[in-house]
Amino acid sequence: MLQQLVDGLPEELSGPAFTHASWTSRRAHSYERLAFLGDSVLSLAVTTHLYPRLGAEQFGAGELTKIRAQAVSGRSCRAVAERLGIPDRLRAAAPPAAAPTVGALVSTERVLASVIEAVIGACYLEYGYEQTTAAVVEAFAPEIEDALDHPADFKSTLQERLAQRGELVSYEVVDESGPPHDRTFRISAIVSGVEVGRGAGRSKKDAEQEAARGALEALGE
Repeated sequence: MLQQLVDGLPEELSGPAFTHASWTSRRAHSYERLAFLGDSVLSLAVTTHLYPRLGAEQFGAGELTKIRAQAVSGRSCRAVAERLGIPDRLRAAAPPAAAPTVGALVSTERVLASVIEAVIGACYLEYGYEQTTAAVVEAFAPEIEDALDHPADFKSTLQERLAQRGELVSYEVVDESGPPHDRTFRISAIVSGVEVGRGAGRSKKDAEQEAARGALEALGE
């Protein structure tokens, strides 16, 4: 379904959705703004799908956050992008001058994740919320089910990966905002004195999970 929506996008939306910032003299003509929009649409679509499926007694906000984060992670977005043929579309959209770098770009998780988010943002603008989110949930169905069947504990996974290298991770609160009853914490994951990931959450535990997830992605795990 998402493939059909993408195929039907008008040029004024599909053009920027498949344009890397390095391919244009104006960043506004790249996929960055659409990716910003699409990231929110993707998150809300998956959250709305998961919420009624997971009982409140067993799945609190923290568990929901972890499952959603896994379902829409960079790795998940890359898998969906590859199923939809996004790398080929990027190659076709690349200007001749970008030919030497196209191969590396279209194989990069961060780029593919951004483009799939941009595509979702473009579809939202063209088709509206209901049609787009239905297509998004269908497209991400394998990743959603995998997150439900095999939920990841990003902090434990990161700790295990680092232990193999004789390293340890620590978490530091970078910022706190919001009223006491509705705080948002921003936490960084530190390895050997260097920040390798940062995350935000309504609790320190959730923010640490997000920071660990970011660290794993940065480390290529």
